[in-house]
Amino acid sequence: MKRERRAKILATLGPASSERDVIERLWRAGADCFRINMSHTSHDALRRLVGLIREVEKTVGRPIGVLADLQGPKLRIGRFAEGPVTLADGATFVLDSDDKPGDVGRVTLPHPEILRSLAPGHRLLLDDGKVRLVVTKAGQKRAVTRVEIGGKLSDRKGVSCPDTTLPVSALTPKDRSDLDAALDAGADWIALSFVQRPDDLAEVRKIARGRALVMAKIEKPQAIERLDEIIELADALMVARGDLGVEMPLEAVPGLQKRISRAARKAGRPVVVATQMLESMISAPVPTRAEVSDVATAVFEGADAVMLSAESAAGAFPVEAVATMNRIAEAVERESFYRGILQAQRPEPEATGNDAICAAARQIAETLNVAAIVCYTAKGTTAMRAARERPASALIGLSPVPQTARRLSLVWGVHAVIGDDARDQEDMVEKANRVVVAEGFAKPGQRILIMAGVPFGTPGATNLLRLAFVSADGSAGG
Repeated sequence: MKRERRAKILATLGPASSERDVIERLWRAGADCFRINMSHTSHDALRRLVGLIREVEKTVGRPIGVLADLQGPKLRIGRFAEGPVTLADGATFVLDSDDKPGDVGRVTLPHPEILRSLAPGHRLLLDDGKVRLVVTKAGQKRAVTRVEIGGKLSDRKGVSCPDTTLPVSALTPKDRSDLDAALDAGADWIALSFVQRPDDLAEVRKIARGRALVMAKIEKPQAIERLDEIIELADALMVARGDLGVEMPLEAVPGLQKRISRAARKAGRPVVVATQMLESMISAPVPTRAEVSDVATAVFEGADAVMLSAESAAGAFPVEAVATMNRIAEAVERESFYRGILQAQRPEPEATGNDAICAAARQIAETLNVAAIVCYTAKGTTAMRAARERPASALIGLSPVPQTARRLSLVWGVHAVIGDDARDQEDMVEKANRVVVAEGFAKPGQRILIMAGVPFGTPGATNLLRLAFVSADGSAGG
């Protein structure tokens, strides 16, 4: 079964979508990859969900990706002695290391690393930004703040520090345990929360050792400041608009989404746009017009994937939410000016053999109007670079490695197929021909373009372009 769109759909699993039949229905509705949120998933539940996804994969005969999303540090204030308090605008409020219950004038902040890092003028956002404090005095164990935006504050509300680079690892002990469990279960992607610096990614990559690719969630101002460095170490990016919108002005988020998306494409990294895309479908069978426009904008911008969170994990209409997102993406990609937008954003190829081959393949495919580009890829790198070109022809990633095919489920336009590597050039053409015909991408008389590496079976050696005709008897020549 091939999709009628190039943008991919990442759907989160949860209470509303944790049974095998629902997962299969989500896939048939359009989900290409499934996200498992480790903030709410035990290791036993993780293994069960991955097992169910693999069962669905066998049933539908297509590789399906699994992304394990690590929780990251959760910074919270302490508790109050007599229940919630209401902070008045302009009042003084103290955050300290004293573990006794708080009141309207103070509360515990059980994170010494935050207290040590604060400085006068730094902002503290509590309860997803509903309450805003500004530090007036800072010490090793105590910070005095002025309430800039007051309101109700209750026990254990979250704390964000948009102006402060915190000396904490993005990997908590829970995350390390969850990472090991996800790798053992066979997750294809690991999403890392709370990324502030490139070193955060290096830590995860060292543990993963190539068993899964690493996606950096861009949700903090510190990550924006070092975006280029983070992209260098990340295999993919996620525009985590929820947390990004808490720590930065809401009006800045659309521009940041475009900046991150374009930087990721320039680097040849897949980018996922996430958070509140069809939020109203948690409780309603149809989205708002604004939500439809939001999804459409991400697709027009050339995002590799768009993501559903609570809509598919805990909503009343999980399958309908995926189907709606699928229809929006298909409609956008049918628009006459869609190709023009993608072409206008196309980055120049880098001075590498891989990029030169991929750019040439796209140009030849456009000039000759070939039916499909077949890319032999062992690790997925060549397919990702080919997708960076956003070719008009169908792009098929043919890999002998099942996990590579699953990873490509998040990459724009790549129809991944698991198949044996070629023995020689004749076998390369025959295999490519059988795949494009069997998968419904080409008919007799049409031309296909094949990308591969010689000698065959050598990862990272893409150096060959071959033009071939599909003949009536099912063979190819060229």
